[in-house]
Amino acid sequence: MKWTFVIWLAAQGTVVVAQEKPPTPVNEQQLEMQAEREEGITEDDSQWQQLEYLQQHPINLNTATENELKNLRLLTDLQISNLLLYRSLLGPLLQVHELQAVPAWDVPTIKRLLPYIVVSDPKNIIEKLGERFRQGEQTLLLRLAQTVNTSGEAAKATDSYLGSAAAVLVRYKYNYKNLLQFGITGDKDAGEQFFKGTQKNGFDFYSFHFFARKLGIIQSLAIGDFTIGFGQGLIQWQGMGFKKSAEVLSIKRQGATLQPYNSAGEYNFHRGIGVTLQKKNIQFTAFGSYRKLNTNLITDSLLNSPGYISSIITTGYHRTMAELNDRNNVPCITTGAALKLANNRSHIGVNAVQYLLSNPLQPGGQVYDQFAINGRNWSNYSVDYSYTFRNMHVYGEVAVDKLLNRAMIHGLLAGLDPKVDLAIVYRSINNRYQSLFSNAFTENSLPVNENGFYAGLSIKPVAGWKLDVYMDVFRFPWLKYQVNAPTEGHEYLIQLNYTPNKYLELYTRFRQETKSMNETDSLPGISPVVPVTRLNWRTHVSYRLNKTVELRSRVETVWYARNSKQAETGFLFYTEGHVKPAFKPFFFSARIQYIETDGYNSRLYAFENTVLYNFSIPPLFNKAFRYVVNVNYRLTRSSVMQRPRKINCLLSFSIAQTLYPAHSAVETTTTLIDAYNRLDAKLQIILKRR
Repeated sequence: MKWTFVIWLAAQGTVVVAQEKPPTPVNEQQLEMQAEREEGITEDDSQWQQLEYLQQHPINLNTATENELKNLRLLTDLQISNLLLYRSLLGPLLQVHELQAVPAWDVPTIKRLLPYIVVSDPKNIIEKLGERFRQGEQTLLLRLAQTVNTSGEAAKATDSYLGSAAAVLVRYKYNYKNLLQFGITGDKDAGEQFFKGTQKNGFDFYSFHFFARKLGIIQSLAIGDFTIGFGQGLIQWQGMGFKKSAEVLSIKRQGATLQPYNSAGEYNFHRGIGVTLQKKNIQFTAFGSYRKLNTNLITDSLLNSPGYISSIITTGYHRTMAELNDRNNVPCITTGAALKLANNRSHIGVNAVQYLLSNPLQPGGQVYDQFAINGRNWSNYSVDYSYTFRNMHVYGEVAVDKLLNRAMIHGLLAGLDPKVDLAIVYRSINNRYQSLFSNAFTENSLPVNENGFYAGLSIKPVAGWKLDVYMDVFRFPWLKYQVNAPTEGHEYLIQLNYTPNKYLELYTRFRQETKSMNETDSLPGISPVVPVTRLNWRTHVSYRLNKTVELRSRVETVWYARNSKQAETGFLFYTEGHVKPAFKPFFFSARIQYIETDGYNSRLYAFENTVLYNFSIPPLFNKAFRYVVNVNYRLTRSSVMQRPRKINCLLSFSIAQTLYPAHSAVETTTTLIDAYNRLDAKLQIILKRR
C-alpha cells in the first residue's frame, strides 16, 4: 500500500527533484536585517561550515535525530515533529517525494533541503573508535584580508595601530560524519601584531575544540571551546539566533544544547568541558568553563583595590596599547546544567547557569543603567517547554535571575490551512531582569526591559506565489541608552514572492518601523523623547539564463525622519552576475552598485558574497559607487595510499571598493579612520583531504 502511495507521489511531485543549484547556506535577508538592527554581525560561520559539509555528507532522513534536524536550521519545530511522528507511524521513507505527504511540509521546503539530505535504508552500523580518527575529512583554511590605502595621509593615520593592516585566519578541522570533529583556529585582526611585540606567539586569538557524538550514553562531549543554547535564549544562547525577518516563521531558537565552536569571534563561547547524556527520553547536559574576558577595569592605585568592571568588551580588537590593557584582564568561571524530558510530541526542561568573576561588575551612574548586573557572581534559571498537537506547536521559556526578576517568552506555530501558516510570539521581560551570553527573540539586542507581541502569516494562495507579513508591537518599561523615558514602538513588514519556475524568482517588500529616541537638537540639559520612523521598500529579482549564468538585481529606497523632521532619504541599486560553468573548475561573480543617501541615518545594507565561509554587509551611505568581484578556482587530484583519497584545493579571491566622488581620499580623527576610495581584498586557500 505504501509503495503505491509513493509511486503516485513521484508522478505528482517530480518538481522536487528539479533542483540544479544548491541554495545559499545562509539566509541573506535575515543577515541583512540583523546587521541593520545591530549595526554589525558577530562573526560566526558555524552554520555555513555545517551545511557545506552536509552537501558532501548528507543526512539520512530515516535515521536523523531531532537534534540533527534542528541543527540544519532550515525547518520549523512543527515540521520536525511531524516528520518524526510520520516516520514512527509509517516506517522509513521510501523516496524523497514522500516528504510531500508529511503535514506542514511543502515543495519549497523540500527543495531547500535537497542538497543536505538523502533517503535510504536505515542501517545499524557500529562506528569503531579507530575509524573515527582515521577515516574523516581534513580541512585547512588560510585567509588573508587587507584594506589597501594608497594615500599617504591614510598610512599616517594608521600609525596608532601596533600591527600591520593585514587580517589573517588559519583554521584546521577534522570531521568524521559529524560523529567526531576537532580542530584549531588562529585569528589576527587588522592592526594587531603578529609574531612580534605583544604577540610573540603569533595570533592574537587561538581556539581549540574537540567534539564527539553518540558514544553510548554520551550523546555529546565537548573539550575546549563550545557554545551553549538553553531554551529560547533568555538565560543562555551563544549560537547564531535570528530575530524578525521576511522569514516570518523563523521565530524559535532551536538546536542542540551543546555545540562545537570553531569560528573566529572572540567573545560568544565557553572554554572548558561539556557533556550531554541521554537515556531513552531523558537528557542531561552539564558544563564548566574558565576563560578570561576583555573588560574596562577601573582601578584606584591610591586605595590599592583590585578594581571593578565598568563594561565587558566584545569586539575582540587589540590594536592599540589601550585595547591591549583591556585584554584578558578578568577571569570568569561559568557553570551550568540542563535536564530535559522529551518525546516526539513534547518536552520540558529545567536550566541553570552561574557566573563567578574575579572582579565585581559595577553599573555606571546613568539612570538607564540602574538595574545592570552588580557584583562578582550572577545566576539565571529557567524552565522551557514545547508541545505539538496536529498542526499546532506551542513552546516557551520562563526565567528568573539571581534577584528573582522574571522574563518569559511564549510562542505558537500553526498550520491553519495547507496554504496558510501562523506564527505568534509573546514576550514579557522585566526591566530589572539581567543575563549574560543570552540572545532571545526580542526587539532589543539583549533580553531586557521589553514587553511585546509578534504575529506573522505566511500565505501560499497559488503555485508560485507567496505572501509573508508580520506585525510587532513592543514597549520598553524603563529607560534605554539614548532614550530618556519609557517608550513604545511598532514594526510591520509585507513581502510578496513570485517564483513561476526554476529560472525566475522575484520579491518586493515594504517595511515600516517606528521607535523613540532622544531629540538631538534640543536645548542644553533638555532631551525630550521623539518618535523616529523608518520606511523601506525593496524589489529584488533573480533570473537564471541557463545552467551556467544567474543574474540578480535590486532596487531599494529608504525614508527616515525624527519627529517628522530631519528627514533623510536613500536609494540603492545593484546588478550582479554569477557564472558557474558545468564541469569547469572555476566560478565567479561580479556586482556593480550605486548608493545615494542624505546621511548615515538613511544608510542601506546589502549582503555581499566574498570568499567561502565569509561575507560582508557594510553600511552604505552618502553618494558612492561600489563594485565587488569574487573569483574561485578548484583543483582536485586523487592519491592512492591504503585506499583512494581525494585532495581538493579551492582558491578564492575577492575585491570590493567603494568610490566616493564627492569626498577626498581620506578623512581622519583621533580614533577613527574613514578611508574613502579604499579597496578591500581577500585571498583564501582551502585544502580538503577526504
